[in-house]
Amino acid sequence: MSNINQNNERVAASRFADTLDWNLLRSFLAIAEAGSITRAAHRLGRGQPAVSLALQRLETEIGERLVERGRGGFELTAAGRLLFRECRELYSNVAGLKDLVSQASAEVSGQVAIHLASHVMTPLLDRLLQQSHVAHPKIAYRLRSEASVAVAQAVQDKSASLGICLVNRRLAGLDYRLLYREFFGFYCGPAHPFFGRQDLELDALKGQDAVAFETEDMNDALRPVAALRRRFGLDQRIVGRSSNLEEVRRMIICGLGIGALPLHVAERDVRDGQLWRLPPYDEPPAVDIYLITNPDKRLNRAERFVLDLLCTAIEAVPLEQRTYRPDGPDF
Repeated sequence: MSNINQNNERVAASRFADTLDWNLLRSFLAIAEAGSITRAAHRLGRGQPAVSLALQRLETEIGERLVERGRGGFELTAAGRLLFRECRELYSNVAGLKDLVSQASAEVSGQVAIHLASHVMTPLLDRLLQQSHVAHPKIAYRLRSEASVAVAQAVQDKSASLGICLVNRRLAGLDYRLLYREFFGFYCGPAHPFFGRQDLELDALKGQDAVAFETEDMNDALRPVAALRRRFGLDQRIVGRSSNLEEVRRMIICGLGIGALPLHVAERDVRDGQLWRLPPYDEPPAVDIYLITNPDKRLNRAERFVLDLLCTAIEAVPLEQRTYRPDGPDF
């Protein structure tokens, strides 16, 4: 009886695969990524009723509700989240088919998706892009800036070729390599009363309004910065937060408050008179930036070439030379 049941299940699964309209999966992927049927319809260039009907048909075929819809908003169900992960991997594999079947060609081509935190700035990445483009100009890059936790999730979901970001909690199944180390300092903008002052002591920062990264917390990726605030009793009132460095920088320059930025990233703005470095000047907090990869992801030739190039650079350059020191980059 058990063998009969297993055979029936295989037949049913085969019938499902043979009869399923795969366009329904593409529609669902767009809905899940957009977080809205309306935005998904716009992305697909179709009418909203048609996209909504595609979702209903897929739910009927699957036999599970995939999306909770109502006045409270839009949210994937547990089944929807699972299908979303599978659809992203499926779409990634389909996107790589053209490159896969043309691997006999001597020239490397294909798409490389690099997801990275907004403040990633390192000659290692810049040289990688330059060298790989010169060697294989048909490689196409898609660089996406997002929060570090989203970067790691994209690598885990196999929608990213590789990720470069801060790390708070390591996800199972992923490989982590220390790419470089940077240091953070406090800054203010031209409109702030502290701008241009060289006589400030650390106590002057206490009670001042501040802006911060979303991850600037004792339990998150920018723990060293949060620990510095706690160590010196800098209980500033946070008036603005963002996960994007450019937006944190914007709020600092506009005078909303004091904020922390990587020293090497802020260096040019200091020279241009857009930012002013504040104490403490000694022993700034160090933050490590990691290269994250998924060993289970099937890489196309372009992804493999780029990843090998970057890993070779990491192994060839000692960490001491991959460290941005307070007095400037050392590589």
